[in-house]
Formats: sequence, C-alpha cells, structure tokens
Amino acid sequence: MEYMAESTDRSPGHILCCECGVPISSNPANICVACLRSKVDISQGIPKQVSISFCKQCQRYFQPPGTWIQCALESRELLALCLKKIKAPLSKVRLVDAGFVWTEPHSKRLKVKLTIQKEVMNGAILQQVFVVDYVVQSQMCGDCHRVEAKDFWKAVIQVRQKTLHKKTFYYLEQLILKYGMHQNTLRIKEIHDGLDFYYSSKQHAQKMVEFLQCTVPCRYKASQRLISQDIHSNTYNYKSTFSVEIVPICKDNVVCLSPKLAQSLGNMNQICVCIRVTSAIHLIDPNTLQVADIDGSTFWSHPFNSLCHPKQLEEFIVMECSIVRDIKRAAGAGMISKKHTLGEVWVQKTSEMNTDKQYFCRTHLGHLLNPGDLVLGFDLANCNLNDEHVNKMNSDRVPDVVLIKKSYDRTKRQRRRNWKLKELARERENMDTDDERQYQDFLEDLEEDEAIRKNVNIYRDSAIPVESDTDDEGAPRISLAEMLEDLHISQDATGEEAFSVPFSA
Repeated sequence: MEYMAESTDRSPGHILCCECGVPISSNPANICVACLRSKVDISQGIPKQVSISFCKQCQRYFQPPGTWIQCALESRELLALCLKKIKAPLSKVRLVDAGFVWTEPHSKRLKVKLTIQKEVMNGAILQQVFVVDYVVQSQMCGDCHRVEAKDFWKAVIQVRQKTLHKKTFYYLEQLILKYGMHQNTLRIKEIHDGLDFYYSSKQHAQKMVEFLQCTVPCRYKASQRLISQDIHSNTYNYKSTFSVEIVPICKDNVVCLSPKLAQSLGNMNQICVCIRVTSAIHLIDPNTLQVADIDGSTFWSHPFNSLCHPKQLEEFIVMECSIVRDIKRAAGAGMISKKHTLGEVWVQKTSEMNTDKQYFCRTHLGHLLNPGDLVLGFDLANCNLNDEHVNKMNSDRVPDVVLIKKSYDRTKRQRRRNWKLKELARERENMDTDDERQYQDFLEDLEEDEAIRKNVNIYRDSAIPVESDTDDEGAPRISLAEMLEDLHISQDATGEEAFSVPFSA
C-alpha cells in the first residue's frame, strides 16, 4: 500500500535526472538543464573579445574588407557591424536576440549581449546568454591618411564671380552652412575672386556643383588631369577640376538690359535695379515697379553688366517726395511689386548743399522716403557709362539718378545688432581691407530684406541686450522670433563632447 501511494504522488511525465537525480520533465537527453550546461557549452568557438577599428579624425568605423562607415553609439548600424565581425562562428548556432550593454562612451569598449540556441544531445534545444566584449582600436582611414600626407584631394571646385562686391558669396556661405554642404570638404581656401573647395572624391564635388546650380545662377566647366595609371589592372587616377562662374551681378547693382531681353520680360525699361540674387536675379524697374526674375541660362544667353561700381554710391537728401497713385501700364506689361511704392522725388547731393542743383527721379522706395531723409544712389547724369546697351539708348530714357536704398547711421546699427552669423572655416590670403565694409553691407541687407533672411540661420548674440525691433531712426531690425539659439559644443571633464544651449528669457 505504501508503494502504491508513493507512485500516485509522482506527477505523470516526470523522470529523474540521470546525473543528479532531480525530478525533471521528460526530455530527449534525460538530464536537467543545470547538468546539461555543465557538460555542453554552445557558445564554444564564438570569440568573447573582438577588436574593431575606429578613425578618430572622421569618426568612422572600419567595415571589412575596405569600407569605412559612420555609426552612432548603440545604433542598429553599429550593432550590425559588430555581429559581422563574428559572422562565421554565429552561423553554427541560432541567434535569438542581440543588444548593447551600456558602457562609458570614452572607455574604448563595446559590449554586445547575445542570446543563442542550439540543438544538443538527442535533439534537446539549449539556450544561452553571454556577452561579447569589443575593443575599439584607433586606426587612421585612407582618406584621413592622405589628408595628413598633404596629397589628399581628388577634386576641386573653383567658384568665381567677376564682381567687386562679395554679397553673393556671403549669402552662398550661409546657405552652405545651413544645409551642411561643407561637411565633406577637405579644405576651403579663400582667394580674391572667390572660394576653392577641395574634396577627396569626385562624387562629393559633383554633389556640391549641383547644390550651387540650385542656389545661385551660375554655369560650370569640368576638366580632369591624369595623375597615374596601371595598365595591368586598367585603373586610372585622375584629379578633377570644376570651374563654377557665378553671374557678375550683386544686390543693389544698376544694370542695363538688352532691348530684346527687356521686351521678353514684359516690355520693361532697360535700366533696372537688382533687389536680390538668390537662385535667380531679381530685378525691379524703378519707373514702373515692374519686376522680373532672370535665371542663369537666360543671363548667359543675354548677358549684361553692372553700370556702376559700389564705391560710386553717393548720398542724397530728399527735398520733396510724392506718391504716384495711378500707374499707367503698357500692353503686355509684367508683374508689379506689391512690396514697393512708386514715388517721384527731388533730391540733392549732400556734397552739393552749397548749390541749388537738384535732381528729379522716380524710385521704388516711395514707402520709405520722406523730406529730409538721406538716401544712397547713383548719379548717372555725371557718370561715364561705358556700356554697349546704354550707348545705343536714347538719352531721354536714361534717368539722371537711380536711388538704391535709404541711408541710416551705420555705427548705431552695428552697436545695436543683437545677432550674429556663423562662418566657414577657411584659409585666407590676399585679403582686401574693404572686406569688413562689404560684410557690414551684407548684414544690413539681411535686416532690410525678409526674403533673404528666410534662407539664413541667424543666431542670437547674448552679449547684446534685447531691444525693440526698430530703433529711433526707423532702421529695420531682425526680430527675436527669427533668431536661433547658438549651440555650443565643448569638452567636459571626461574628455567627451558636451552640448549646451544658452538660456533665453
């Protein structure tokens, strides 16, 4: 009776482990999990410590046989790279799960936790969890090695603009910074007429050329020079050069269009003012407020030049100003600017205040000018205009004065400017002393033109106190809502990069 009671207490389907005698559920190996693990190690053959190469200069990891890839810490891309290092041993087991174990970022160690399964001893499936330690070793990649060896660039982009003012280059610089197009450049060199961008591959240079074509009106020519060749493997080493020429027109230039081009733009007057240069040249007719956009291909088909040098700008004082309400439009006229107001003004040079000589002109600045205001413009009546289109025009069609913009106190504007821009890190040589004045002109253009500001990242300068959006003289200013907080990247006590954003009230 006791034996039968003992047999009824035992659960059906349970057996005793053949090693330690512990009751277990029936399995093909007839052994408990603890004893099975002591006899079989399914992770045998999988290395527990692996080395991985990392380039400090470009922050990339080496992926055999010859690729360097960018991976963030604990990213899926980095996990895939780590698993490929032990791909052959892992093929003998089934990988169930893999993930990173947190380590200090500066410890030069990556720990990956793996969960694997394998069939052992008569069909029993054993699961095991273990950690593989990856040692990050520093190794310079081929691209960085060529940079250090001073024999690095495979392609260069020579951006040039045959003009005396650099407003277009300052605008282009901000676009490059905003969209991060300078990240693949090896070196940026500034010369008198433009910038040189050096690249380690032709593909990066071609991408930059496409970006330039989308942002500024330009044209380019490509050429290449053979450096070396291997006739046995049929491989060639070239250095490519892209010559990019930007249209020689900047903001605030007075231009004279050809009669054919002016007619195609809606019968505009030939004398126009360039109000901005973006992906096209934006012109306005100061006599009718008619506007037109000229892209790069149209400009190179019907080229024109600036009539006056920026240093020929003269200061005038407004004596009288009246708004023209009824604008007579000719047949086939183009679009009219809604942001400008047509005005008829009498002006006098501030250098000729001891005389009674005054000039009459029409201007697109009627909404800004009042009697007594100072305005900058070009005196075409007393200027020697050496232009083929102007020489063929009727003298009655050439205005005496073309007003460009209202004049404000530059020193006061510079002192109250509570914002700043970032600049490209570049090598400079043969810098002109006029560069600072041209840069201040560009900053004033940003304050005055909202359309250009939309394409530029403007950062708040915390050193300057916040004031109203306009000063006492009515000079335009950039509002605080349009500014970004500058992001500072520094190193903490452990040597790692730390990010901080200045507090904004």
